[in-house]
Amino acid sequence: MRIKSAIDRRAILKGAGIGAAAIAFPTVLVPRKTRAAVQLTVRDPGGPYEKAFTEGLYKPFNEKYKGQCEVVGVAGKHEPTSQIKAMVDTKTYTWDAALISQAAHDLLVADKYLDVLELKGTAYDEIKPEYKTPTFAGNDIYAAVIGYRTDKVKKPPKSWADLWNVKDFPGRRSLRKYPFDTIEEALMADGVPKDKVYPCDFDRAFKSLDKIKKDVALWWDQGAQSSQMIKTNEVDIIAGYNARLQAAIDEGAPVALEWNQNIAGVEGWVILKGTPRADWCRKFIALAMEAKSQAGWAPYLAYGPSNTNAFKFISPERAKVSGSFPEHASKALLIDNTFWGKEKDKAIDMFNAWMLKG
Repeated sequence: MRIKSAIDRRAILKGAGIGAAAIAFPTVLVPRKTRAAVQLTVRDPGGPYEKAFTEGLYKPFNEKYKGQCEVVGVAGKHEPTSQIKAMVDTKTYTWDAALISQAAHDLLVADKYLDVLELKGTAYDEIKPEYKTPTFAGNDIYAAVIGYRTDKVKKPPKSWADLWNVKDFPGRRSLRKYPFDTIEEALMADGVPKDKVYPCDFDRAFKSLDKIKKDVALWWDQGAQSSQMIKTNEVDIIAGYNARLQAAIDEGAPVALEWNQNIAGVEGWVILKGTPRADWCRKFIALAMEAKSQAGWAPYLAYGPSNTNAFKFISPERAKVSGSFPEHASKALLIDNTFWGKEKDKAIDMFNAWMLKG
């Protein structure tokens, strides 16, 4: 069970009906209570992360620094760049550190909203170079995959082209209501090889999306929605993140995943520039990089550990559903964060306009 202050914190946000989108207005929140000298608040995506990070990160940190510092996790909206900018600009730190995608990090660091980590000499050194920067500590490897209900889908889809093929692979579909991942899926569905996806041809992608649009029963924009929709039989086939869909499987839903052409990215910890608790953020992130810490959240969250030494402490069965499992990694398209850093705003405008079309 999560520490009481963390439960109260999430309950305040949920009960007030303000959600993660309103985090930029921290004055509406009830002051937090803690017995520790310092309270550290970190943003995580909620859902399965809550249990996972409580067991693997928050409890171990709070035990190690009992009486000195208590870390509390707060669920935040996906790609929370605007919230982080608002906090730094106003110097009102509802969060001190945050788990975000590398693409979100690239946008924030370019505008100087993040602090330097200064973690050399810790387990940060064990993380692969492609998963870290001086302001980003990769924590977990996620993947967009195809999920489908085994009780409804008699012929499982094996590619994005199959998901687009309504005639031969019938069923209610769902896609993400956002250009990230969806653009790549549309291009591969149209026959673009993995090594030719970037730079993305937006015109070709939207022509491909035109072919499937009328057959998309539901669009999702929060990871928890994707898990809920496949679990409650609202859709039969879905493009979603592996850990979210695995959560439905872990809860007993008749769901299977297809890893071919999975789209892989990394989430990592950042420190909001100017927070007075930056040194405690560094201690927390150093602990989060440790192999045993990442192995501690693996039973509850199927994203892959960035510290591959964690596999020494993860059961073989659980390792096989991990986003960084070697077999899955060999089939992955790695997200080009440099491309999205330059094209994100344009892509969002184009995607939103496309969604409004009949």
